[in-house]
Amino acid sequence: MKLSLIVPCCNEEGNVTRFFEAAESVFAREGFEYEYIFVNDGSRDGTLSELKALSGTANANLRVISFSRNFGKESAIYAGMKAAAGEYTTLIDADLQQRPEVALQMVRILDEKPEIDCVAAFQDRRKESKLLIWFKNMFYRVINGMTTIPFTNAASDFRTFRAPVREAILGLCEYHRFSKGIFSWVGFETEYIPYEVMERTAGKSKWSFFKLCKYAIEGIVGYTTAPLRLPVWLGGASAAGGAIYFIVALIRRLCGVPWHKAAVLLAFVAFMGGCILTAIGVLGEYLAKTYEQGKGRPLYIVRETFEKERDENK
Repeated sequence: MKLSLIVPCCNEEGNVTRFFEAAESVFAREGFEYEYIFVNDGSRDGTLSELKALSGTANANLRVISFSRNFGKESAIYAGMKAAAGEYTTLIDADLQQRPEVALQMVRILDEKPEIDCVAAFQDRRKESKLLIWFKNMFYRVINGMTTIPFTNAASDFRTFRAPVREAILGLCEYHRFSKGIFSWVGFETEYIPYEVMERTAGKSKWSFFKLCKYAIEGIVGYTTAPLRLPVWLGGASAAGGAIYFIVALIRRLCGVPWHKAAVLLAFVAFMGGCILTAIGVLGEYLAKTYEQGKGRPLYIVRETFEKERDENK
């Protein structure tokens, strides 16, 4: 088996069949063996029914893994990689915003360049609001300033990589997964290629601004301990600010300007209270991750699986 295509699906009823047809039009004529691994991540529409129908009619190596509920895209990616048997593994979305033609381009790069272990796609031109683009750029500036692991701006989960990369990622059993950080952490030689994000064929994006913010926090907390040092800086700033304010107030008092003790005390208490609450919040975020990791719960639960092998006689 040369290639495993891992396709996470959450409420993609109108896309899975179209994706399969588009991918077949690209890979069926290439002359190498490949497989589809669709992971149904707790879809509430007819995605599972569409996948069952597809597995019954498609002449392809096709496997469907269906979760008992929605566990998130990161868990779907992990489940797909565990089931993959290909020499190469491709992560690709079902909505056809990421085209199979680009995935084939990645495969060819790996064939031509044995020194490259992974080919990752980044958005050459983002089709998002300027505000959202600004927030995403700020995230990469912040996280690259906090950690020694390099994060490539605009790089996506859309990538193709060799089996050793897949095995290295499967060896990381952390509960809170942030794939951009995981790929950066395991290393390997990676080549980045630009691609254009296409319009969705059906449905709507699952990534709201709130979910993107939550995902960004996962990345920062998961790959740097710099926020744990924030209380030290806040404490130092509050102490310096308090000392400066006291000296200024003392000079004003010596110059005959009366000071308001209650205002000075209130400002100091408010500032210190903010520092303490910030410190508690940062510590709480890390403790929460440790608590959930310590439970040892599985990343996902499989409700059912079914598969179809290509009939070579057809």
